[in-house]
Amino acid sequence: MSTTTWLKQVVEVEVGAVAHGGHCVARHEGRVVFVRHALPGELVRVLITSDNGGSFCRGDAVEVLRPSPDRVTPPCPFSGPGKCGGCDWQHASWGAQRDLKAAVVAEQLQRLAGVEREVEVEPLPGGHRDWRTRLRLAVGRDGKPGFRGHHSHDVIPVDHCVIAAPHALDDVLDRAWRPGSELAVTLDSTGKQHVTEIAPAQRRGGRRPTPGPSKLRRGSGGAVERAADRDWLVRADGFWQVHPHAADTLARVVGEWAACEPGDHAWDLYGGAGLFASVLAAQVGETGSVEVVESAANAVRDGQRALADLPQVKWHVGRVEDSVTRAPLAERSPSVVVLDPPRKGAGAAVLDAVAARRPTRVVYVACDPAALARDVALLAGHGYRLTQLRAFDAFPMTHHVECVALFTRGD
Repeated sequence: MSTTTWLKQVVEVEVGAVAHGGHCVARHEGRVVFVRHALPGELVRVLITSDNGGSFCRGDAVEVLRPSPDRVTPPCPFSGPGKCGGCDWQHASWGAQRDLKAAVVAEQLQRLAGVEREVEVEPLPGGHRDWRTRLRLAVGRDGKPGFRGHHSHDVIPVDHCVIAAPHALDDVLDRAWRPGSELAVTLDSTGKQHVTEIAPAQRRGGRRPTPGPSKLRRGSGGAVERAADRDWLVRADGFWQVHPHAADTLARVVGEWAACEPGDHAWDLYGGAGLFASVLAAQVGETGSVEVVESAANAVRDGQRALADLPQVKWHVGRVEDSVTRAPLAERSPSVVVLDPPRKGAGAAVLDAVAARRPTRVVYVACDPAALARDVALLAGHGYRLTQLRAFDAFPMTHHVECVALFTRGD
């Protein structure tokens, strides 16, 4: 291991393959350099921004000596080395962005699960700009809102955001806020703006509504979202898909692959407000049942209100890893299980319990390719084969990608 570091040095490298996390891999003098703001095949000069003296370091491409044909001028003036850390691929064409994400998903599946599969990342309607309906901003010491730098607490003030949905940030960026606070901004499906100022006491659970001029619509009644042929009244600062077409798209694919029959019993794990449960409930009908497990009590309350017309949906507040091994879930085996775990994935405890119930199909929604690949390997150990996979560009300009996977039990 090296005892010296290259921190703040500039090195010249030829950029290799894309890696998970919004950077590419290069090598210099026997060490790996993870490079942001570069593309495969480019020759760049890299400013080393992080180096602990080990086998690898991290840096930003500050000069491009031989550009990739996929390189474009970033549409946002706040994108680039040392600037806003929200977007990873503004310097790549939209098609190239999706190809990079597809390569990452395929590489993670091969490396972590031993699965060779061609992957296509499909675009969602609306293009790669003006799509984000939920944003989290930070407020600097001067009271100005902005976004944090990459792996940094620094707040980068901005006067617009190219991926924010039109009008999402109206009356937000041009006023002062409490220094050190954060802003949760939502533009719901009706076009209503919701802003919650989260005080520094957030770590102690403190949250207060936004003060300010009456023209800033705070939306204290909750955000209205439209998906799966119904309206959802959910917490404006809670979880919902940030792309306006993501919820409908994912619900459609989950429904196609779940393919429940009338009278079936299904599980919806990490069920949130019940988006997928609503689809499953329509399939199983009044003679079937859907058990939803969600740890966030607020989301469950939102779901109970939205799905009050579906008595076949049963709600359970608690950790999934606890609920799947206890009554009432453990008393009856489901024919289909849908999982939408957080970024870390479902993990062994949950998947062991799911596989022990021997459902015919498992439909898995994933927001992290590495976590998905690890769980693919775990399910394979229980005899479940990855039979279908679709990936969607639900987060254009960033390295994030949403996947839906179907697993079926082998003989």
